[in-house]
Amino acid sequence: MSKQGGPGWPNPDELRKDMEEFFSKKYGGGVRLGVLSSEPDQARTADEGTDVQDKPLDIQFDYLPRDIKKYLDRFVVKQDDAKKVLATAICDHYNHIKRCSAKGPCREYAKQNIIMLGPTGVGKTYLVRNIADLIGVPFVKADATKFSETGYVGGDVEDLVRELVQKAEGDIRLAEYGIIYLDEIDKISTPTNVLGRDVSGGGVQRGLLKLMEETEVSLRTPFDLTSQLQAAMEFQSKGKVSRSVINTRHILFIVSGAFTGLADIIRKRLGDKAIGFHSAGQKLAGDTDYFSHAKSTDFIEYGFESEFVGRLPVVVSCRELGVDDLYQILKNSEGSIIRQYINAFEAYGIELVPTDEGLYGIAEKAHKEHTGARSLVSVCERTFREYKYALPHSPVKRLEITARLVESPDAVLAELLASVKDIRLKEMDDQARAIVEDWSEKSGIRIHLQPEAARMLSEKSMEFEKPLEEVFSEMFKDFEHGLNLIRQSQGVEKFEITPDVVRDPRSTLDEWIKSQYAVDSKK
Repeated sequence: MSKQGGPGWPNPDELRKDMEEFFSKKYGGGVRLGVLSSEPDQARTADEGTDVQDKPLDIQFDYLPRDIKKYLDRFVVKQDDAKKVLATAICDHYNHIKRCSAKGPCREYAKQNIIMLGPTGVGKTYLVRNIADLIGVPFVKADATKFSETGYVGGDVEDLVRELVQKAEGDIRLAEYGIIYLDEIDKISTPTNVLGRDVSGGGVQRGLLKLMEETEVSLRTPFDLTSQLQAAMEFQSKGKVSRSVINTRHILFIVSGAFTGLADIIRKRLGDKAIGFHSAGQKLAGDTDYFSHAKSTDFIEYGFESEFVGRLPVVVSCRELGVDDLYQILKNSEGSIIRQYINAFEAYGIELVPTDEGLYGIAEKAHKEHTGARSLVSVCERTFREYKYALPHSPVKRLEITARLVESPDAVLAELLASVKDIRLKEMDDQARAIVEDWSEKSGIRIHLQPEAARMLSEKSMEFEKPLEEVFSEMFKDFEHGLNLIRQSQGVEKFEITPDVVRDPRSTLDEWIKSQYAVDSKK
């Protein structure tokens, strides 16, 4: 799609002229730049001949629709109808590419571009991403809202095609069989009451039209300084700018959106008779049930141009997820967010153990947020955030995801930390008594640590995050000399370390020594 210069923007000729002047001043007057145009055909040179990139890519595609659906079942829960339609459309598309690669160019096929309907968080993007991974083709995802008709406000739709080449690590042929996924496509519908030029809706639809059918997109754009510099260097070294284009003939385009309000259009078309019922006699329950009845006329009334809708022959409807569906995602999906948290805790040596009741509790909380599977991430983060911060510093090595933990995570964490703290303090009490016995043996002075005093030492060690030996050593560093004086003078064989001693060891020792001198003076 060619661009027109806007205010403050040079056209390609002006940009080339400015760059020539810059390079001439820097490197001398012999520097000349090749013409780099945004039109793909002008990017070729007359003597170029047949390019190796024109040769068809040998696509190794031997999947059947059921193979693709079975693969998707590992990652996405429910959405069986959507998986079947997607799997069939994908097989049609890549089988056609295989046939064309074997027999040469063939144009009798209408490309199976897809439009996906459904609320947020039901797995639309995840389905397409996993299909691309299975097939082994590059995948590009973007929001339609970031594009504009001109490319100056937001991005240029052709940038999507260029990004495919980046994802294919520069392999243009592989990129020509990739998948472009555009989310939020409903946001570029053109309201019927808009007057004048619409830079974010109809213009983008028209820009996408050419890409979805067939066109050649230049991988270099005259408004990209990097592209201009690359072209300049190539022209200086080779005397020409080589062909650098990608054909969109076999690129599969999949667009999606929540399409708020589309169900009302479908409902109005169907009318108020029994028409809101399936043949089995059950009433259509929600928007996603109406989406399965969507037709081209509904999309046109919604604000899409008829030519744009015509390029999207396959309609896929995804249903809203219920509590049971969210529970199944957590429990059985290979991409479950719970696996991420299991790995996060495992890094700290903590085993995270899910229970059915706990997972169901997460699913119930997530369902109340009405954002589908995305809400599972936010619920899990709120639930486990404090645990990930506190437990690595504790002796806890196993955490069970119970229903109560999910319902009251802060209370359960406080109880857990209190419990392990009590266990740890008891262990430290025993350690404190062992330290006292060792000190008595080395110093030759018998001291006895009362249980309350031992607990106070343990608590100080835990509070200041210092080893118990260090706390004891700092607290009683002057006691050996002082107690020896008292023992030699008074014949005291054993000293009691009480809580008062631990609270203020220095004052206690001073008092003991003063008492000794008072006794000595009476003698």
